[in-house]
Amino acid sequence: MAKLRSLIIDDEPLAHKVILEYARDIPFIEIAGQCYLATEAFSILNEQKIDLAFLDINMPKIQGLEFLRALNHPPIVIITSAYEEYALEGFELDVCDYLLKPFRFSRFLKAVSKAYEAHQLKRPAPAPGIKEPETEEPAQMFIKSDKRFIQVSLPDIFYLESYGNYVKVWLKEEFHLTPRTLSGFEEELPERDFFRIHKSYIIQRKHIDYIEGNTLHLKNGKALPIGKSYRQQVRELIS
Repeated sequence: MAKLRSLIIDDEPLAHKVILEYARDIPFIEIAGQCYLATEAFSILNEQKIDLAFLDINMPKIQGLEFLRALNHPPIVIITSAYEEYALEGFELDVCDYLLKPFRFSRFLKAVSKAYEAHQLKRPAPAPGIKEPETEEPAQMFIKSDKRFIQVSLPDIFYLESYGNYVKVWLKEEFHLTPRTLSGFEEELPERDFFRIHKSYIIQRKHIDYIEGNTLHLKNGKALPIGKSYRQQVRELIS
């Protein structure tokens, strides 16, 4: 899995400590540098390849948003600030996400997952006739289950099932129960692989065995109903 070379730009040592601690548990984040002033970051960005910056707003000498405006080719940026009033201005500068301090690991994970997806979309397409090298590891995601964050390989997910205020993430023969919504997963999962077939089910395309009538059969033996409002969409996606 490709790693995002990341730079922390924040004048608060505690903010560095939190981000470093969270980043240790995320396999695609590599902290390549730390700055306590935005002015220190200019040289690092000029000398090193930085994919992602965690940028505070209120800092001495030059504030975070002023620093961002001064960059000709900024990396992907996640704002980390205790002040929510700058959120709109931040998004007008195309920041990837806006983390309001103090933020939990789950919220940090959502932000960096979005950054990773944005980074993948920015990768140049291979030249004609050149096969793009395969990644070393399949895409991963963390899900919270029973007070733990479990890393799950996306190709191993057969389907997701809405279960009240929870979602069952089904692998071949077992599931993890997580306090999330199906719509939240739908926004995060890659559309080319996962699609919704019912208000209560999202399935992974490659695990489809066959479709009979209005029932979709998966390769692990599970049979799921295709909702009336999703039937045309399913036909289009599999054709």
